[in-house]
Amino acid sequence: MTIKTGDRIPEVSVNVVRDGKTETVPSSSLFKGRKVVLFAVPGAFTPTCSLKHLPSYIDSAEAFAKRGVDLLCLAVNDAFVMQAWAVSEKAPASITMLADGNGAFTKALGLELDASGFGMGLRAQRFALYAEDGVVKLLHVEAPGEFKVSGADAMLAALA
Repeated sequence: MTIKTGDRIPEVSVNVVRDGKTETVPSSSLFKGRKVVLFAVPGAFTPTCSLKHLPSYIDSAEAFAKRGVDLLCLAVNDAFVMQAWAVSEKAPASITMLADGNGAFTKALGLELDASGFGMGLRAQRFALYAEDGVVKLLHVEAPGEFKVSGADAMLAALA
C-alpha cells in the first residue's frame, strides 16, 4: 500500500556515510520533530536524477533552509555510491544522502519501481514528500518517465 497524506513515515533503517563509515539510521530519527522534504530518485548517476532532480534541490537548498525545512535524498543504492554522487554533484552538507540499499524503506513507503527491464532491479519511484514530525503533509509522485511534480521548484511552490 502506498503511503499517503496523513500517514506516518514507516520505521525502517537507511544508511548514510559519516566520517568515511557507513552508519545505520532509523527513519524516525530523520523525521522526528523536524520539517522534512524527502525526495527520491531511481538511481544515483542516472541522467534525469543527475541533470535535473538532485541539481534542483542543490540550487534551492538555501530556500528550504530559510523555511526551516531539511532535505533528504533517497535512492536504492549503497551508501558509498550516494556519497560519491553527492561529491560529484557538489551537493551541500544540508542535503542528507540516504542509501536504501535493499529497498526496504522504499517498499515500506509503497513507492518501489521494478526497473528490471533496464537492468536496474528494484528502485524507488521518482517522488517528493513533505513531512512534519514524521507525518506526511504533501506527496508528489511522478508519472513514469516524467519530471514535473517532484523537483525543488514544485515542492517550494506547494509549501508556499
